[in-house]
Amino acid sequence: MNEPELYRELGKLTKDRSRWKESVPYVASLLTHDSVKIQAKALWLLGEMGLADPPSVRDAVPAVASFCDSPAPLLRERAVNALGRIGRGDYALIEPYWVGLFRFAADDEAAVRLSFIWASENIATNTPDIYENHMSVFAALLYDADDKVRMEAPEIFRVLGKRRPAFVRPFTAQLQEIAQTDQNRVVRIHCLGAIRAAEQNG
Repeated sequence: MNEPELYRELGKLTKDRSRWKESVPYVASLLTHDSVKIQAKALWLLGEMGLADPPSVRDAVPAVASFCDSPAPLLRERAVNALGRIGRGDYALIEPYWVGLFRFAADDEAAVRLSFIWASENIATNTPDIYENHMSVFAALLYDADDKVRMEAPEIFRVLGKRRPAFVRPFTAQLQEIAQTDQNRVVRIHCLGAIRAAEQNG
């Protein structure tokens, strides 16, 4: 099966959730495929499978995590995303790799930094307490040079503001300043949303 055919097959599998559990070993086997595009699709799908049914991907997690060291930015991005989704389903499955995710806050590629924030939001949804002493990492990302990263950075404060408002309060003034000064409208709106979440749940 050539790459386009295989990619289409994975697209069909993505839509057929009834086949996910039985297909995990097959999808995991595609992590060794020669094509970065296929590897990336497999990583993304394993992440979604892990969110839906965490135990089904337990054996694949080390292979997923290994792509965090890939020289290909797309594969780092997808691996971080996948760990976030799996970690949202069951944090224990990705706990050995969680601290290592923080290095991606300083990744050279903006898409990888964005994925780090997004993965953290996913994990924090059900396991918020682990972020208590790491908020300054996300505060720094509020000033990222990339617009998309800055647009996403306030969202981790919103997620945690709903669950652990005390984690967000020390950064309220900073969020307020950015909400008034950032040139990007979405950044401003998201900062205000984070402040509201902390205030309403405090």
